[in-house]
Amino acid sequence: MDLATLVGLLGAMGLIITTMLMSGDLGMFLNAPSVVIVIGGSIFAVMAKFGLGQFLGAMKVAGKSFKSKIDDPAELIDEIVELADAARKGGLLSLEGKEVSNEFLQKGIQLLVDGHDPDVVKTLLSKDKTLAEERHANGAQIFAALTVMAPAMGMIGTLIGLVAMLANMDDPKSIGPAMAVALLTTLYGAVVANAITDPIADKLKLRAGEEAMIKSLVIDALLAIQGGQNPRVIDSMLRTYLPEGKREVAEAE
Repeated sequence: MDLATLVGLLGAMGLIITTMLMSGDLGMFLNAPSVVIVIGGSIFAVMAKFGLGQFLGAMKVAGKSFKSKIDDPAELIDEIVELADAARKGGLLSLEGKEVSNEFLQKGIQLLVDGHDPDVVKTLLSKDKTLAEERHANGAQIFAALTVMAPAMGMIGTLIGLVAMLANMDDPKSIGPAMAVALLTTLYGAVVANAITDPIADKLKLRAGEEAMIKSLVIDALLAIQGGQNPRVIDSMLRTYLPEGKREVAEAE
């Protein structure tokens, strides 16, 4: 579980709700028509832009923003160097049955064991990487669209409330409920966009970048192992994927 995402979202919503409680009764900030306009309107509008399949797929991809199951590059490099050493001593077939922590690496090792040409290995793994990037980009794009759409729907709700208020100026009792819809839809739109969908969209972009980097590292490593390069050379090459500070520590060790 990615505590930064969870704590950040809960913290933001918690502060907003606390401020509401400090301003008076929480009930006065609850309005069903406003929720329907902002939440329902945003979902259906974005769904129309992207299609049902893409929208539902984005909801699944969104789970990655709450997960921190991204392999540590330094640990993965150490594991790869061990595999390179085993392959150098016993050949590529010696890697068959080896248990590795990374699923993408496992898939690549199987391609090496099966004896595929380097071009085939690179093409298949690169295609896998590209498709994953497209899925993540689509998820981030949909949440970014929700970030834009929620305030827009809030504005629509505000206009509806104002029209209802102006149309019933002769009835003082109707002015309050109409004004509530007008203001609360703007509030809901701002909260959904800035405290929920925008952070998730940015976190998905971050996760996509991290996963793409890991897969690029694995592809370079597998091609080097298949080419019979020295494990030390492979280690030095892969260390370039690490931040400079961590790279220096690893080299010192």
